[in-house]
Amino acid sequence: MIVVHDADARHDETPSVVTIGVFDGLHRGHQRVVAEVITRARARGALASVVTFDPHPADVLDPEHAPLLLGTLDQRLEGFEALGVDRVRILDFDHHASHERAEHFIERVLVRELGVLEIVVGQDFRFGEGRTGDVDLLAREGERWGFSVAPSVLFGDGQRWSSTAVRHSLTEGDVERAGVILGRPFVLRGEVAHGDARGTDLGFPTANVVAASRQQLPGIGIYAGAVRLPDRRWWPAAISVGTRPQFYDDGALLVEVHVVGYGGNLYDATLDVAFLSRLRGELVFSDVAALVAQIERDVVASVDVFANFLPTASVLLG
Repeated sequence: MIVVHDADARHDETPSVVTIGVFDGLHRGHQRVVAEVITRARARGALASVVTFDPHPADVLDPEHAPLLLGTLDQRLEGFEALGVDRVRILDFDHHASHERAEHFIERVLVRELGVLEIVVGQDFRFGEGRTGDVDLLAREGERWGFSVAPSVLFGDGQRWSSTAVRHSLTEGDVERAGVILGRPFVLRGEVAHGDARGTDLGFPTANVVAASRQQLPGIGIYAGAVRLPDRRWWPAAISVGTRPQFYDDGALLVEVHVVGYGGNLYDATLDVAFLSRLRGELVFSDVAALVAQIERDVVASVDVFANFLPTASVLLG
């Protein structure tokens, strides 16, 4: 897959079928749009191309109200490649870019760089300065430049598939519902940092996974999940998203992952943490022995969930 940043952009005009958007989370609605792009591109012998943005435009235009993100740019790119996209044009979004007129963007990026033949976008797609660009404007410009526009439906299961719906489900701790909208389990990517070894002292060593500052996390609770280690294998895991009220009262939110059956060193490694099912809320126990007994039950439950999920893991998690 070809990835083009602003610094590498040039007038190419290789024929493309194009879609445009942030595609945060790359949920089932996004997947439907991308699949339509690929189908149309293959039929015309063109490149299936995606135009996306980094950072999220809301981080620049309205940072106080910008949504938390469902994944990293690398995860997004990996998802595009897995779906079969040929080329991704990443627009480095800043205040200057936000003032580009929709018509100029169409000519500069879609026509001159990507040689657009067709554009597939959601019916509510907006772009350009003041969000004045929409499907109708694309259609009018298409008559001028010789491309067509195909609006795509983003609805399924009786509701609108959206990144907002995924974030809401995660905030509520409903990782199963988030997974339905995503078409796969929610996966948090982060680096393992040194902690206070509290889990090791309890007999259940944990990896403290530090995600990006703008990353959406599931709600506080204990989860059954899976972890992809640097060797690319998936392992069963018991995951805590919480503040460890049994020992601390500083309110610091941590993602702690006990990789069941693994005894190696994971410090500084980058892990993919998949949330499969919520087991319970965060609790304070009468003593440490009661806490350890509950952790043992959580680990057993996590292994069971992973075992039931395993037959489809390679398809859904990659």
